[in-house]
Amino acid sequence: MGPVSAQPAAVLLDLFRLDGKVALVTGASRGLGKGIATALASAGADVVLHASETQPAAAAREIEAATGRRTATLSANLSDREAGDRLIADAIASFGQLDILVNNAGIIRREPAAEHSDENWDEVLEVNLSSVFRLSRAAGRHMLARGQGGKIINIASMLSFQGGITVPGYAAAKGGLVQLTKALANEWAAHRINVNAIAPGYMETDNTAALRADAARYRAITERIPAGTWGTPQDLAGAAIFLASRAADYVHGHVLVVDGGWLSR
Repeated sequence: MGPVSAQPAAVLLDLFRLDGKVALVTGASRGLGKGIATALASAGADVVLHASETQPAAAAREIEAATGRRTATLSANLSDREAGDRLIADAIASFGQLDILVNNAGIIRREPAAEHSDENWDEVLEVNLSSVFRLSRAAGRHMLARGQGGKIINIASMLSFQGGITVPGYAAAKGGLVQLTKALANEWAAHRINVNAIAPGYMETDNTAALRADAARYRAITERIPAGTWGTPQDLAGAAIFLASRAADYVHGHVLVVDGGWLSR
């Protein structure tokens, strides 16, 4: 057998490129969102970064310096029911199109179930689930009208599968997010709009600061992770690029778990 040509491998790797694409990443000022935005830009996408309170200018400057791609920044309070439509419209106005939406923004409220307030429940469901529907609906309308397909990636959680402790609203929202992912995929797959999710394991982010500050719980969780360590935002880079790219064109309604082996334990 003669030498294997390098061309097929080069063509295959090209499927992961995002040149000419525009992505919106919510909750992108730090943590998982910033890591995902950086990954998409490194693969060639121009990226619109969203933050809830102030525009994520520092993250945008870092991404531009590291990747050479264009960025834009937007702020919106996702508990506002009008914010989703405005945010998608502003993202499209930034670069003239929207090809990729990453619904990463989320909040967590820790309180025992017997004491869990309606206010905490409502706020978590509004931001972590209802706003994802509204953003996806607005992005879906744009993608359907353009007729060129698109990618929507929802950031789920280990608590999409497990109940957690003292976070009933968060667990309910993340469980619902998986079902929303499948429901939208069912409707839009025929239009070349891929709707999928990434379920990160235990990650070193602001959301897990309280867990990591509890020495006993931190140790117990770490010991249960087969990989032996908590993940970092960079650990989601490959999964995000894959689901945002042509390499995932036949992947619909899937939840890609990136957890160091936690669920298989």
